[in-house]
Amino acid sequence: MAANALRQRIRWVALHGVIRGLAKFTARRSGDPQARLIADPAVRADPGAFADEVRSLGRVVRCRVVLVTVDHQAANEILRSDDFRVSSLGGGLPKPLQWVNRKTHPGLLHPIEPPSLLSIEPPDHTRCRKLVSSVFTTRAVNGLRDRVQLTADRLLDDLERESGVVDIVERYCSQLPVAVISDILGVPERDREHILRFGELGAPSLDIGLSWRQFQQVEKGLVGFNAWLGDHMEELRRNPGDDLMSQLIQASAAADDTGRLSERELQATAGLVLAAGFETTVNLLGNGIRMLLDDPGHLDTLAERPELWPNAVEEILRLDSPVQMSARYARRPVEVAGTPIERGELVIVHLAGANRDPQVFTDPHRFDIERDNAGRHLSFSGGRHFCLGAALARAEGEVGLRTFFERYPGARLAGSGQRRDTRVLRGWSTLPITLGTARAALGS
Repeated sequence: MAANALRQRIRWVALHGVIRGLAKFTARRSGDPQARLIADPAVRADPGAFADEVRSLGRVVRCRVVLVTVDHQAANEILRSDDFRVSSLGGGLPKPLQWVNRKTHPGLLHPIEPPSLLSIEPPDHTRCRKLVSSVFTTRAVNGLRDRVQLTADRLLDDLERESGVVDIVERYCSQLPVAVISDILGVPERDREHILRFGELGAPSLDIGLSWRQFQQVEKGLVGFNAWLGDHMEELRRNPGDDLMSQLIQASAAADDTGRLSERELQATAGLVLAAGFETTVNLLGNGIRMLLDDPGHLDTLAERPELWPNAVEEILRLDSPVQMSARYARRPVEVAGTPIERGELVIVHLAGANRDPQVFTDPHRFDIERDNAGRHLSFSGGRHFCLGAALARAEGEVGLRTFFERYPGARLAGSGQRRDTRVLRGWSTLPITLGTARAALGS
């Protein structure tokens, strides 16, 4: 037990502790943008202001260790270019720290370590994504809209029994996507609270420079999720259903040697689809509810013109991106926006900043549900790593937000709420709401 605790502590130092200490020092001393992304709470509080500061320094800014861009054109180019590849946890560490990470690795699947789709490239990425895409077809996803609506209605029916203040993140924003993705992937209802808990614990796993407390929570979440996922997939093998997870398992088993996934690849792919299927949508719903309650004039417009809901969702995704940043390594020497980038250098693509580029979005910090190019945001990344679940997230955002405000037109904020203590993912951990009278009861 003591040996495991020591191993975990050493791994934290190698992966996060050294970076965290250096980032705090560098952020205070020089204001280095990369260090501020890791260590400055002001960046998390106001990513738009941070993006403006970085933009004033250039289209692609060289920091002490990496490069950062908040430029929409440069970001889009990097995300789509074959001159760049995705990063993985610890991949950019000095060689001695990489060695420590390998020696202390617990063997758990991690969302930004191979064989996760987020951290592999062709040919492995092509093989894994092709298999998932054969199951998660556009037709299959489009057919889920009715299920999203039924789930939203049921959850809001339950809220009608409440009086006073409710935490809308706990009672609705998290429950809707976990119920939908669980239905899709064959997760029994008894396990859904476990999934929510694992997601909450594991959300900071995409960040670097974690505190020791955060790292311990992440490890706890990963241990629980890995164990649960293995058991769940074994159960689906024994008793397959008509869910997409069962289809994914069967499709892999039926594929030839060039298309079949190893057991670890299959678990990593299934786990990513499950976790990503609700994690970012929780943030989309919470961010959207908060933004619309802060600017209720838009709710009046949407009540009069409900056809604007899809565009409103795109604007919410643009202005308060559920995923704030991504990263790419240069495969070879390349030039982006006039800046030379050497082979092996890492570029932080600040999606939230690119989504506020004034060269693309007029008055970029303004919330405008009628913005004609809101859909040009990069919140779902781009290129071969474009989010597989984008269509489902959009459907859940549109149906979930529209249905909530149609049912509770008098909803009001009942407190400031609390942001999640994460940097790659942006959302609310709590958001207290006074619901008011449900529309079904109005006029009675």
